[in-house]
Amino acid sequence: MMQIAEQIRAVVDDVIIRKMVKSDLPALEWDGEYTKYRDVYLMEFERSQIGSSILWVADKPGIGIIGQLFVQLNAERTELANGISRAYMYAFRIRPPYRGAGLGTRMIAVMEEDLFNRKFSWVTLNVGKTNYSARRLYTRLGYRVVAHEAGRWSYRDEKGIMRHVEEPAWRMEKFIGRAS
Repeated sequence: MMQIAEQIRAVVDDVIIRKMVKSDLPALEWDGEYTKYRDVYLMEFERSQIGSSILWVADKPGIGIIGQLFVQLNAERTELANGISRAYMYAFRIRPPYRGAGLGTRMIAVMEEDLFNRKFSWVTLNVGKTNYSARRLYTRLGYRVVAHEAGRWSYRDEKGIMRHVEEPAWRMEKFIGRAS
């Protein structure tokens, strides 16, 4: 059993967690699965260029982008992100073959350390009410449920069609240090 766990971890040991660059944008579409978010990803990249967000990717040499994690530093909803002490994590995903090997934990740790160094005290996130494995991960890492979120949002897909989404979620948060 230990040998299997070591083999799984070895699969992600050489992964580089770094800030996203513009040439990474096509890889975020995951072979067409997330093409519908093409314009959203471009808009988020542009926001990162003016310092409103931080976009992280997990890059496996020889394979490419196998994970992503975005952080919004300020938002209209200050209970999510206020630009001073509270940041909002979103768009976090790991390609299925690389899940369960500790990569998500590593990505969150990198993000939390970066926010701590920027003097943020809190990280918030929303997790779908039926995404039990993600909620287990966040709980294990010290996040706690603080509110219900209706999860209503809209985006324009790659064909220019406005899409409306409803994903009921739990808002979770974690204190990462430094009193506000």
